[in-house]
Amino acid sequence: MQSLLSERSRVFERADPYAVSGYVNQHVGTHDLRLPAHGHPQASLNHRRFASLDLCRISYGGAVRVTSPALENIFHLQILLSGHCLWRGQRQEHYLAPGELLLINPDDPVDLTYSDDCEKFILKIPVALLEAICAEQRWNSPRTGVRFTENRYQLGELEGFVNLLSMVCQESEAGERLARVDEHYQQIVASKLLTLLKTNVSREPIAGASASFERIEAYIEGHLREDIDVEALARQASMSLRSLYALFERHAGTTPRQYIRRLKLERIRACLADPTCNVRSVTELALDYGFLHLGRFAEGYRQQFGELPSETLKRRS
Repeated sequence: MQSLLSERSRVFERADPYAVSGYVNQHVGTHDLRLPAHGHPQASLNHRRFASLDLCRISYGGAVRVTSPALENIFHLQILLSGHCLWRGQRQEHYLAPGELLLINPDDPVDLTYSDDCEKFILKIPVALLEAICAEQRWNSPRTGVRFTENRYQLGELEGFVNLLSMVCQESEAGERLARVDEHYQQIVASKLLTLLKTNVSREPIAGASASFERIEAYIEGHLREDIDVEALARQASMSLRSLYALFERHAGTTPRQYIRRLKLERIRACLADPTCNVRSVTELALDYGFLHLGRFAEGYRQQFGELPSETLKRRS
């Protein structure tokens, strides 16, 4: 992956890590840098601006820790080129190895610890770019915005993506550049991410001119871990919100929101009762399905099934 930015893009070489960190804060994403207690690490950075994207190749030369409460209006795609990096996020820890890709959403906290020999390629993508592509393609995403629902990937799983990034890096270092060409490439990169990686974006309509209740139900069951917005569901089904509510009243005797909640609880109960389903805790499973108020979740579960979720889990063993 040496083609991901060459020496032609060098901004710092064996420099003060805080100087590099200041540059990164300005161009790539706001963060705090903590240096190791001992030693004098030397950092290096390659950087190019490409349309609305930022391309960055960085190494700090020491076991530094990078943290940020959130990236706010940007996505970070990070590819580990060498060494290792400890990522802490979403109630888990993982050592990234060379060839692994990490996708950080705008509202994800950042907590990364580099090894001495860690080097990364970072692609900064503005939220507005992904949202514009979804609007142009008439793809649907929740009102809360586009989010990637899985954070980690092996590059080998993403067919052709490294070659695409290499091409973009080469274009960014070309002597003569055309803004229209840059914009065309950034559209391809962002579209590839939305199709290769798992997101909360629905790229297919539920139906053409109209949707049956069965097709809407199948769509909901396939997206239960996501925040299914009822207004977006109506748009997907090519019907008014009023017609959607009437369809659910006729076929399910309830509202779309209550129906979605019921299916989520049924899916959770099936997992709690199944010994082959890996459940670390009821709380974690509830959060996976979007139940943020755990007291209300437990009460709703008890009302629907006549027992608490912890009792269902206990009975499986």
